[in-house]
Amino acid sequence: MDTTFAVVTGGGTAGHVLPALAVAEALVARGHDPATIVYAGCERGMETRLLPATPFRHRFYDVVGLQRSLTRRNLGFVPKLFRSTRRAIADFRADRPAVVVSVGGYASMPSVFAARRLKVPVVVVSYDRTPGRASRLSARRAVACAVAFENSPLPRAEVTGAPVRQAIFDVDRVAGRAEARSRLGLPSDRFVVAVMGGSQGSGVLNGAVADYLHQHLSDTQLAVRQAAGERFLDSIERVGNSDQDSDEAGVLHQLIGYEDDMASVYAAADVLIGRGGASTVHEVAVTGTPAILVPWPNAADDHQTDNVGWLSEQAGAILLPEADLNRPGVGLADTIERLRGNPDELAALSAAASRRGDVHRSGALAALIERVALTSAAS
Repeated sequence: MDTTFAVVTGGGTAGHVLPALAVAEALVARGHDPATIVYAGCERGMETRLLPATPFRHRFYDVVGLQRSLTRRNLGFVPKLFRSTRRAIADFRADRPAVVVSVGGYASMPSVFAARRLKVPVVVVSYDRTPGRASRLSARRAVACAVAFENSPLPRAEVTGAPVRQAIFDVDRVAGRAEARSRLGLPSDRFVVAVMGGSQGSGVLNGAVADYLHQHLSDTQLAVRQAAGERFLDSIERVGNSDQDSDEAGVLHQLIGYEDDMASVYAAADVLIGRGGASTVHEVAVTGTPAILVPWPNAADDHQTDNVGWLSEQAGAILLPEADLNRPGVGLADTIERLRGNPDELAALSAAASRRGDVHRSGALAALIERVALTSAAS
C-alpha cells in the first residue's frame, strides 16, 4: 500500500465535499501522489456520488449529524460515532497518515477523534465566516486552523484563503464563455441566468424563479439554467423552451437536479443566483461571476448571511434576504432585470468579486498543511 500523506475528512453535503476535494487537489498540485491522499466521509452523503470519479482513495463511515431539534435520528448519533471512530482508528493504524485535514461537518468527527487517539496532527480548514460546530470542536486541539476570513474566532488561525477546486481557478469568463455555453447547450446570444440552490436545492428559490420565468415566457433573449435539486424535480414545471435548437420562440429554460459542471456555469452565466454557502461565495469571488446571493436564514448561527456579507460589503455580490425575494422593486425578478439592463453594474460586481478572490490564489493552504506534517514528523 502507498504511504498515506494526508487524510482529508468532512462531508455529507457538497458544501463540505467540494472543499475537501479542493484540498486534495491543492496537495497534488504541490507534488503529492494522489494515491497518498485519502478522503474520509460518510456513507449517505454527496461524497458517495462525487468521489468514485476522482483519483483519490476514499472510505465512508456510518455516521449521522446531530440535529438541532429533538428527533429520533439523534438517538443513533453517539453509537454510530463510537463505532465509526473505532473503525477510523483501525484504518489509521494500517496506513499511519502524516496529517489529518478536517473541512468540518459531522462526517469529519471519526477521523478527528482517531487522529487525537493516535497523535496524528490535525489541521482544521474553516471557510465559513462563522465556523461550524464540528470545526470549533476539532479546532480545540488542532495544530493549526487554516481560515478564509480575518479575525477568525478559532485558535491558532492563519488566513490562507479557502479551498477552491482547480477547475474553478481555471475559469476564464471571457475566453471560455463560448465553449462553456456550447458544453451546456446554452445559446451564445442570450442573457443567461444560472440558478444554484445548493446540492439539495431550495424550494423558496425555485418558487421565485418560477414567478420570474412566467413573467418572461415570450422573451427570446433570455435563458435560465436551473439546478433545482433532485427532490424537487417532479414538482417543478418546465417553463418555455428547453432546447436552444428548437423553433419554439420564448424563454429557454434548462431544468436539472444537480449541476455537475460548475466551472462551465461560472464561465457561461451573465448572473448567478445562489444561496450563501461558503463554496458558492468563494467560487463567485475566484471566478468574478456577478451574483445575487440569498442566504438560507435557518443556517446555523446565520452563517450564510455572514459569508455573503464578506462579498456584499465590498460590492462583490448582491445580498438579497429571503424575506425580500418577491418584494416589488427589490425582489429577485426586479434585481435580475436591473442587472440585465446595466452592463456597467455587472462589470463592477465582477471586478469587486475578483478582487476579493485574490486571497484564495496564494497557495498558502497547502503550504500550511505540509508544514504541519513535516514539523510533526521531525519532532
